[in-house]
Amino acid sequence: MAARSLRGAGGRLNSKFRRNLRLWGVLALAFSSLAWSPAWGADEPVALGVGQRTAQLLAELIRIPSVNPPGGEERLAERVAAELAGAGLETRVIATPRAESQDPARAAVWARLPGRGIRPPLILLSHLDVVPAEPGAWQHPPFAGVIEDGMVHGRGALDAKGVTAVHVSTLLELARREEPPDRDIIFLATPDEETGGRAGAQYIVRQHPELLGEAEFLLTEGGSIRPARAQREGMSPVPPMWGVTVTEKGPCWLKLKTRGTAGHGSAPRSDAAVPRLVEALNRVRRIETPIRVLDEVAAMFRALAPGAPQEDQQGFANLARELENDSSFRRRFLANPGYNALVRNTISITVLEAGSSTNVVPGEAGARLDIRLLPGEDCAAFMGALRDVIGDPHVEIEILLSFPSRSSSAQTALFEAIDRVAHRETPEAIVVPRMIGGFTDAHWFREQDIVAYGFVPRWLSRAETSGVHGIDERVSVANLEAGVVTLLAIIDELDRITAEAIPLDARENSPQSENLPGE
Repeated sequence: MAARSLRGAGGRLNSKFRRNLRLWGVLALAFSSLAWSPAWGADEPVALGVGQRTAQLLAELIRIPSVNPPGGEERLAERVAAELAGAGLETRVIATPRAESQDPARAAVWARLPGRGIRPPLILLSHLDVVPAEPGAWQHPPFAGVIEDGMVHGRGALDAKGVTAVHVSTLLELARREEPPDRDIIFLATPDEETGGRAGAQYIVRQHPELLGEAEFLLTEGGSIRPARAQREGMSPVPPMWGVTVTEKGPCWLKLKTRGTAGHGSAPRSDAAVPRLVEALNRVRRIETPIRVLDEVAAMFRALAPGAPQEDQQGFANLARELENDSSFRRRFLANPGYNALVRNTISITVLEAGSSTNVVPGEAGARLDIRLLPGEDCAAFMGALRDVIGDPHVEIEILLSFPSRSSSAQTALFEAIDRVAHRETPEAIVVPRMIGGFTDAHWFREQDIVAYGFVPRWLSRAETSGVHGIDERVSVANLEAGVVTLLAIIDELDRITAEAIPLDARENSPQSENLPGE
């Protein structure tokens, strides 16, 4: 499909960049309270009010409709592209497929900040679509983009327009520097992530691979920083935990359909579609999938063990063994839905479809299952096992969405850069490679052998993360600024690691990134 290019008035970036090697002294002060004064990214403040500017951009993005389905992200993509083009970056708006011809136009936005070409690019990935929101229960209208009491309120504040705004601000701050980073920084914001990414990230990866620039690394949503917790009764104090997602569960979304004889509701029929579906779902909901503890999950809980309730510390420290041998711990652990989802395949019955009139027996009934599989599991095989459990040949099963889970190694320069920044900010910080129970667009890029991490530098409590796909989604201005500051720090530290690994003469003789795709 067509791609449109935008170029700022300044044309190709013509300013030199200034590298930051004196970031760390100010970071400790800035991060200590999240009460940010100037954001720092070079020898001097990168910009006064970067948090406020990022918040204002985010509020504007929230006000531009992009609920998926149907998406309609084109206008949002154009607004983001205009913001980046204004800094002189070449920026493209790329049309992506619509499910139906009458649906509003969909699009992704791409931009690149040229580096010195010493190493392959780093991609900053976010998505433009959001899930629906019912306004009745919200404190502020979910699509009004209200900024109040230091918070930006609205659908997408966390997932993931807030990520887009932080990535935009990071590129704008880098563009102000006099010296380029060692590698190109590619910005990519796609549509359709919330329904699987086939009309977004998958389309870009398969139809426009040249835009990825043979990237080495990618950062996207999926991980954040859990704030430090003071000592409480029966629990030890816990330092901040930086959770870096290296793998995800894979979706196996299924549709069940039953058929029967339609008729009048006054004369029940033994072969009716709805009772047959109810019986099938009753068997599905009773399934207890086996427990399997992945190495990444075991490592995460080992890191959490010192701050767990005293009765659970041993279980967290030796998760697989204690889940098998300690029934009391197993019961407590599995009672937490989030923990339970990390150690087994899960099944949620999410959609029911049947008749619309009380006195009519429908001829068809359907249900949708949101199944999440641990890495290494196969959706087709799971569907076959589910069919055996249901035991009714009249129940049809169809796969709606499926892709395998993939992992990225934590033994990389990017992970090391995150680790160094975390420990410079808080020496006792815990940096953990982890798995999440949901999925992001990262897997499309892992399939291209790009190391993809789910990590957005923001300090979120469990209460704050409940706004993701929930009511009153919001993010603080301080967290937006923290995101920009910390992401700059990670990029700078990645350059420092490159400098340690590559001799100076090789660095000085490396080619500059002059030509962008399509020029």
